[in-house]
Amino acid sequence: MTHTETVETDAGAARITWHPAPEPALLLALSHGAGGGIEARDLVAIAAALPPHGVSVALVEQPWRVAGKKVAPAPKTLDVGWRGLWPALAGAGVPVVAGGRSAGARVACRTAAGLGAAAVLALSFPLHPPGRPEKSRAEELLGSGVPTLVVQGGNDPFGRPEEFPDGSYELVEVPYGDHGFAVPKRSPISQDEAVTIITDAVVKWVAGLG
Repeated sequence: MTHTETVETDAGAARITWHPAPEPALLLALSHGAGGGIEARDLVAIAAALPPHGVSVALVEQPWRVAGKKVAPAPKTLDVGWRGLWPALAGAGVPVVAGGRSAGARVACRTAAGLGAAAVLALSFPLHPPGRPEKSRAEELLGSGVPTLVVQGGNDPFGRPEEFPDGSYELVEVPYGDHGFAVPKRSPISQDEAVTIITDAVVKWVAGLG
């Protein structure tokens, strides 16, 4: 059964929605992006797909989102919120994989090594602002310091798969997907197939972390 928990941090109250596995070997903690919440299609699908495979999922709402604000704060404040709720995640008693989509993926990469995360899942990593490839955030991704999986839409304006630099991370492409993994109605794959690519990739990757 899912349940929610409020955690106080130095950035305000954060909220965790737990999707527990019957006998968890890992916990995957996922936060949302700067333009949406934990109802994002990829987060919802992963939270449903992983528990049967022995991975609990914690969907994390950052303090600014819990407070009802429409604009995300500066990256440092996002990191403060994430670090503040980490003890609640680590208290699950199993290794924690840090993750998130877009801005949440950046937070996970920036803080993984310092928090002792087992790995990082970066969904729709915003490699650069749309149309501004010179404003690269590759250093955050390359500096995670732990095993990292990037799942990226083939048409993501924040960075298409071919734009990503070489590194020790893994990258899975969702063909035709945009920043939210939406695919055009006329694309060769359906929206459900696109989501299945995401969940299959994550299930396979976490299975190899042990």
